[in-house]
Amino acid sequence: MLQLDGRNGEGGGQILRTALALSLITGQPFHLGSIRARRRTPGLMRQHLTAVQAAAAVGQASVEGAALGSTELTFRPGPIQAGEHRFAIGTAGSVTLLFQALLPALLRAPGPSTLHLEGGTHNPMAPTFDFLARVFLPQLRRIGVDVRAELRSWGFYPAGGGQLVFHVEPWKEPGYYDLRERGSLREQWAVAAFAGIPYAVAERELEVVGRGLSIGPAARKPLLVRNSRGPGNALLIGLVHEHIEELITAIGEKGKAAEQVAQEAVEEARGYLEHEAPVGEYLADQLLLPLALGRGGVFRTGAPSLHTRTQIETIQQFLGAAIRSEAISERVWEIEVRP
Repeated sequence: MLQLDGRNGEGGGQILRTALALSLITGQPFHLGSIRARRRTPGLMRQHLTAVQAAAAVGQASVEGAALGSTELTFRPGPIQAGEHRFAIGTAGSVTLLFQALLPALLRAPGPSTLHLEGGTHNPMAPTFDFLARVFLPQLRRIGVDVRAELRSWGFYPAGGGQLVFHVEPWKEPGYYDLRERGSLREQWAVAAFAGIPYAVAERELEVVGRGLSIGPAARKPLLVRNSRGPGNALLIGLVHEHIEELITAIGEKGKAAEQVAQEAVEEARGYLEHEAPVGEYLADQLLLPLALGRGGVFRTGAPSLHTRTQIETIQQFLGAAIRSEAISERVWEIEVRP
C-alpha cells in the first residue's frame, strides 16, 4: 500500500484529490496521513469528505477514516463505474475541485458518464466554472478529451447551492500536448457577475478594469445573476490569444471595496500579459495529471508554484512519470511530461 504524507508540499487538499484520482485509475490503494496538516483547520472538511465519498462511489472503493475532521485515510479502489452520478457537498465548498478529482477516473470508465454536482461554483482559492469551461476543458480537447460542461445555477460563497453538470466521454485516443507559444492577443473582455448586491458594485469594478487594461465599454458587461441561492460577486477578465484563453477571476468579499477587487484582478491580468508563457499558474498544475495519463506533452509557464511542485511529486509517487521542469529565461519555465 502506498504511504502518503499530507504535510508534504502545499499541505492542503490537493494531495488528497490527486491521490483519489490516481488510486482509482491505477488500482493502487493508499494511506494518507496528516491530511491538510498545513491548514488552519487540519483534517477532512465537508468538501474533502464529499470528494472521498464520491470517489468511493465511482470506484466501488472501501474506505477507512472517511469522517469530518479525520486526519488519516485508507482508500482501496475497485472497478470504475460509468453512468449517472450525483453528489452534493452541502456547503459552498468548491464543486469544480470535486469535478477535477473525479474526471480522470471517468475518462477511463467503460462508458459515458454524467456528473451532477451541487455546491460552490464561484469560490476564492478554487477554479470557477468559467475557468473550467473557457480555459481547462478547451486545452484538454487538444489531447482528445471530450467533456461538456453546463452551469445550471450559480453558487457563490458562503451560500453555495450552485449546480453544475458534466457529460464525460471515455478517453479513446489521447494526443500529445505541445503549447510553448500563446500567439497574438485577439480579444480582451470583462464580466462583473453579481447577485443580491447593488448594481453599482459591478459598474465600479468594470470602470477600474476598463482603465487598467484599456478594455472598451462594448467588451465590459455587468451580469445580474438571478438563479443564485445567495448574494455574491465574481469579476471575470478574459485574455484571448491565438492558442489559449486565460481567465482572471476575483471574488468579491464583504467589507472589500469593489475598486480593490478589480485592481487585484487588473494586476494579475497585467502580470500574465507581460509574461511570454502561454500557461498561467493555475492551469499549469491542472494540466499535469491529464498529460501524465495520456501521451505526455510540453508547455511553458511561469516559475512552478508550490501547488505545481506538489502535484508533480504526488503524480510521480503513483505513476513514476518523468516530469522535467527547467527555466528557459528569467521568467519562463518549460515543463515536459513523459509517461
